[in-house]
Amino acid sequence: MTNNGSDELRVGQALGPYDIDALATEISELENSHLDLGSVLVPVVEGGQVTVEMSETHQPQNVYLVTPIGRISVSAFAAPKSPGMWREVVRELAESLRDGGAATSIEDGHWGREVVAEVEGGTHRFIGVDGPRWLVRCVGSGPSESAEDLARLSRAVLAETVVRRGSEPHPPREPLPIVLPPVLADQVAAAQQQIFAESEAGAQDEAPTPEVPAADEPEGVAGGALDQVAHATVYGENSYTEGPAEGATYDDPSVTADPDPEDDAPPPSSGSAMQRFFRRR
Repeated sequence: MTNNGSDELRVGQALGPYDIDALATEISELENSHLDLGSVLVPVVEGGQVTVEMSETHQPQNVYLVTPIGRISVSAFAAPKSPGMWREVVRELAESLRDGGAATSIEDGHWGREVVAEVEGGTHRFIGVDGPRWLVRCVGSGPSESAEDLARLSRAVLAETVVRRGSEPHPPREPLPIVLPPVLADQVAAAQQQIFAESEAGAQDEAPTPEVPAADEPEGVAGGALDQVAHATVYGENSYTEGPAEGATYDDPSVTADPDPEDDAPPPSSGSAMQRFFRRR
């Protein structure tokens, strides 16, 4: 169970994932350190990159933090008042991943059980934490040789994540809504217009929509959340996804493999999740 109920609980203590109602930190203080996605506020990895993957219905499907050693996504789900949903999900997720062809194992992490799926050349780690009427899940995907480093970085990101459950009723396991920041929403709208324009022009279905940098060459952005959002990349439906066979999912858990990262990525900035990670190596 995550920490809650303390008036002195503040982001920056690595005591998360935090429930927004339990925080003493003002959300305005997180503007340049966290990516506000509505239901979750995720600390950006400075020197990394933000990308958005669109669904077949042209809606934001996944938001990724692309780092030099892999990529990370954080999502929140509705849960019952009683804790323990993640324990149930672990069993189902491991079975689904095995059925999809991945070599799957269960490991003990900082918050309990973590699911690790191995596919050819890639490792995917699923970390879940039960909170008050929510469950938050972090997925770290990257080359197998970086698996341990990415695991530590994923935990560092999750330890500073904030969950905004809201008061709306949601059935257990339903994904809590993703709301993109205005700048990012504008980029998604522009990408949708480009997709529509290419479709009208008779573009081939397999053509990339829209044109974006190669997924295996993240250039990185040196600044914080505001700069990364301003430079975010929008990918067309399924253009940035590969991994275990179709069906190996739990509520669309972003089972994805990231190609080899670029070796000469910018150095991390002080205070970022990446910097905290390197200090703890």
